[in-house]
Amino acid sequence: MENKKMCMALFSGSLDKLTAAGIILSGAAADDMEVDVYVLLQGARAFKKEIANDKDKIMLAENPELREEFVESLKKLNVKEWQDFFKEAKEITDVKFHICGLAGKIWGGEKLEDFIDLADDIVGIGEYITAAEEADIHLFI
Repeated sequence: MENKKMCMALFSGSLDKLTAAGIILSGAAADDMEVDVYVLLQGARAFKKEIANDKDKIMLAENPELREEFVESLKKLNVKEWQDFFKEAKEITDVKFHICGLAGKIWGGEKLEDFIDLADDIVGIGEYITAAEEADIHLFI
């Protein structure tokens, strides 16, 4: 039987939603799914090297004043950081991270080297739409 395919639009660049996406990717990897993640708008900002490597630059989507409580709770529960979830999923199954070309440019990212090593390529929005149409599961985060 052919592996199921998941398409995820990672629109948000907030710590809570990046963490949620990482947990979902872990589940998809455990099910040996093929996953294409399209990193859009604020998600592309979070993938920029200077943002992703400075943990204080990524806030919560809602209730940003709860950021420290959220981070402390993750540590207490021994929950991985979002990038670690993403890396592990890539090691386990076929996961690709596609940066939206326009989104990258909005945040000053013109080349693949402007983004963290998880990024596989820079694509146009048409690729995302095609992948969403062909996927068994489509998520927008």
